[in-house]
Amino acid sequence: MIQRHQRIVFWCLVVCILGMGLLLFWERQRARDRVSQLADNTPIDAPYTTTESITMDLASDDDGTITAQQRQIALPSEVTARARALLDHLAAEYAQPGSVHPLSPGAMVDDVYFVPLPVVGYSIDAGAKPSADGNTPTSLVPPDPDALQPQSPGDELAVINLRGSFVNAHPSGVEVEQLTLQSIIGTLHANLPQIEQVRFLVDGQPRETLAGHADLLRLYMVRDTTTTAAGH
Repeated sequence: MIQRHQRIVFWCLVVCILGMGLLLFWERQRARDRVSQLADNTPIDAPYTTTESITMDLASDDDGTITAQQRQIALPSEVTARARALLDHLAAEYAQPGSVHPLSPGAMVDDVYFVPLPVVGYSIDAGAKPSADGNTPTSLVPPDPDALQPQSPGDELAVINLRGSFVNAHPSGVEVEQLTLQSIIGTLHANLPQIEQVRFLVDGQPRETLAGHADLLRLYMVRDTTTTAAGH
């Protein structure tokens, strides 16, 4: 026969179980209501478009050429995220086994910033000497008013903030460094026509060269960078 104290313990356990079930149900409803409220009050834009055809200017170390190739890729619609995603896909192409322009795996850029032209203010002093850590001090001079004027209304300067890890692992050499910069510039030119000029930073700071040769302090005009072996 079940003792009285055992019955009391049994019914206490039943009450606790039912109470916990009701509490969990109530918390679940509260969470669902909060999610519904956020969904009602916050417009959500799809960050990526459907897959689209984009052009990538791909470098080849074998013959020193840049070739435009088509890829089917889903990209964000917001322009700065779109530029960053383009360069991330470019870096991924070069990190694949058998790449003809092999680079270390990993993201190429931290950020891409867009500045409407003409630029009013100051530009990087290309004559500033690099410090011991390889970075150039942020010594600024008035910009060349002719260099920073747009050719047509609405054009922009793209400031590409390269990752230090990408730059530090980049192969050294005049041609291989120039091919990387030309590939970046050509890919942006092919897919974001509003970009007219490009400047480079590394971890948010000016840096003299990519890996000892290609100039990262100069202003690059965005253009078609594709080449042929015969014309190289």
